[in-house]
Amino acid sequence: MSPNDLPWLWIPLTIWAAFAQTLRNAAQRGLVAKLGTLGATMVRFLYGLPFAVAWLAITPAVTNAPLPPVNPTFLAWVVSGGVAQIVATALLLRVMEERNFALGVAYTKTELVLVAVFGAVFLGDVVTPVSALAIGVATAGVLLLSPVDRQHVLRGFVSGWTSRSALLGVLSGACFAMAAVGYRGAALTLDAPYLVAAAFTLVWAQAVTVVMLGGWLALRTPAVLVALAREWRGSLVAGFMGAAASAGWFTAFTLESAAHVRTLGLVELLFSLAVSRRLFRERLGRFEVAGMVLLTLGLVIISLGH
Repeated sequence: MSPNDLPWLWIPLTIWAAFAQTLRNAAQRGLVAKLGTLGATMVRFLYGLPFAVAWLAITPAVTNAPLPPVNPTFLAWVVSGGVAQIVATALLLRVMEERNFALGVAYTKTELVLVAVFGAVFLGDVVTPVSALAIGVATAGVLLLSPVDRQHVLRGFVSGWTSRSALLGVLSGACFAMAAVGYRGAALTLDAPYLVAAAFTLVWAQAVTVVMLGGWLALRTPAVLVALAREWRGSLVAGFMGAAASAGWFTAFTLESAAHVRTLGLVELLFSLAVSRRLFRERLGRFEVAGMVLLTLGLVIISLGH
C-alpha cells in the first residue's frame, strides 16, 4: 500500500506520536534528579534503541521489501538530526526544571516557524496559505500559554520571552526543528517503502545518538552510565515510549512535510496539560486556557485544510 492510498494516515500517526512523547517526557522528568539532564536525555535513546530495532525487524515482513542500502547523504542527514535532537532534548529537560511541565513543553513549540522555513529551504517542502494560517494561529496559542506576569498580560507577554527559561525553550525548539528536517531528509533519500524507510532511519538515528552522547558521558561523567544501568526499570518505560513516539514521528515525516506534522504535533500540549494537572498537580489560568483554544483551532485548520 502506497502513501497515496491513505493521504490522511499522517494525522493519526502524528497524534499517537504526540501522546507517546508526552508520556516519555513525564517519565524522563522523573529521572532528571537521579541521572542529571544528560543522563535523562540518554535514557530515551539507549533504552529506546532495542524497541526501534524490533520495529525495524518487523517492517520488511509486513511490506515484503528488503532493507535499503546506506548512502552518504542519508548519513549526513541522520548525524545532523541526531546532534540537534540531543541538544533539543537536554534543553527541554532543563526548561521543565525551571518552569512547570506544560509550559516547559510550550516554549519549545516555537519550532513551528523554523521547521517550515528549514523544510522549504533544505527539502523544498511547500507551505500553503492555509498551512501558514494554521502555524500562525497555533503559535499564537503557544505564546499565550507562557506569560510570566498574569496580572499584567501584555507586559508579561513581552517580558516572558526574554527570560532565561524562554530563551532556552526557543533554542530547544530551533534544535527540534533542525532534527525534524534532518530525519525527514534522511528518510527521503532511501529507496524503500515508507514504513521501512521510517524504521530504518529511526534505528540509525537512535544508534548514532547513543554513540555520540554515550561517548561524551563515558569521557566526562562515567558515573552517569552506571546510574543509567541502575535505573533500568524507570528508564525502560521512558525508552519504550520514546521509541513509540519516534516511530510515529518518523513514519509521519515520510508521508507529509515536517511543518504540517509538527504543527499537528502541538496536540502534545493538550496531553501535557492533562499530565501537568493530574500527575504534577500544576494549574493553568484563564490566559493559558485561551492559548489552548487558539492552539486547538490551529490543529483543526492544519488537519482539515490539508
